[in-house]
Amino acid sequence: MLPRLLSSTLLRLAGAFPVVAITGPRQSGKTTLAKAIFQGKPYISLENPDQLAFAKEDPRGFLARFPQGAIFDEAQRWPELFSWLQGLVDEDRTPGRFILTGSQQFGLLAGITQSLAGRVGITQLLPMALPEWPQGKAAGLHQVMLTGGYPALVAQNIAPQDWFPSYVSTYIERDVRQVSKVQDLIVFQRFLRLCAARTGQLLNLASLAGEAGISEGTARAWMSVLESSYLVHRLPPYHRNFGKRLVKSPKLYFLDVGLVCWLLGITSAEILALHPMRGALFESWVVGEFIKNRFNLGQAAALYFWRDSNGQEIDLLFETEGRLQPVEIKSGQTITTDYMKAGQKAGKIAGEESHSPWLIYGGTDSYQRSGVRIMAWNTVL
Repeated sequence: MLPRLLSSTLLRLAGAFPVVAITGPRQSGKTTLAKAIFQGKPYISLENPDQLAFAKEDPRGFLARFPQGAIFDEAQRWPELFSWLQGLVDEDRTPGRFILTGSQQFGLLAGITQSLAGRVGITQLLPMALPEWPQGKAAGLHQVMLTGGYPALVAQNIAPQDWFPSYVSTYIERDVRQVSKVQDLIVFQRFLRLCAARTGQLLNLASLAGEAGISEGTARAWMSVLESSYLVHRLPPYHRNFGKRLVKSPKLYFLDVGLVCWLLGITSAEILALHPMRGALFESWVVGEFIKNRFNLGQAAALYFWRDSNGQEIDLLFETEGRLQPVEIKSGQTITTDYMKAGQKAGKIAGEESHSPWLIYGGTDSYQRSGVRIMAWNTVL
């Protein structure tokens, strides 16, 4: 198994809570990680028809087999499980007794909030971050972006053009059909590709719905499914206005840039290098790395952007040590005067109480210059 940064967080939570839950997109490595970290526990997949039938027909007998606990994979398949676990852990609150995994955030978390509140430590496992790649920091930026972070692509050297079509049809479309009762998958595929073309941009659901040929309500429902399945993230605007009129719409980001590249038909480094969306794709990759880092530490994302009605913008903002950290993101490999001005401007907008601005770019040198911390793409976290 490839080492995952979430491991230490899982062990910490398993020492404090009787139940630990691992959520995340399909094929992100949840089952593999749970088995590796909790090797002594029995493993039960509730996608197995025999196991699921046993659980539903005789829940007491089914759970009696696991007095010391177990790993229940795809736990949302048996919604009654959460109520049964509530009774078991209230009688015996041994830390780390039960481990739950689930691909559908909305299914797993609904059961947890109803029955296991206060008894469960919740984690999110996204596709692999750059520090988790075996040769991640030595790989080229275009290779990293084209491949994405799903373990099958990183570890097994499967071509993205071979893996992503199956992933979309087998998992994404199945989830959407189960939740939203989609009748026309061709329309949904068009919607998904239109979302990919908007990664790194302000989200306008009305415009998106119009271009996809669906109602705004349908677009909102499908977007919620994509977000709940950890495929996209809506980055909210920062609440402070700095004396300006703020843009209130969130920005849309895909959490795996390899998937976006495939959806947009970008199949090689040569195409990516000249593609008009290269800057937005790089920005999406950087934002995704920050989100993965927060989740791996067991923290909420708590990331924002800032933009006013005049178009002034800070690409990424977060609070640390009681102060704001502004981040400017540029995909070019050479630091230009315009890049430096953008970084300095981000710092001025954030105010005197903020930390020195960061400028993350597509080059390989890191240094301090004119009050801006310049960071190479492969040294971000």
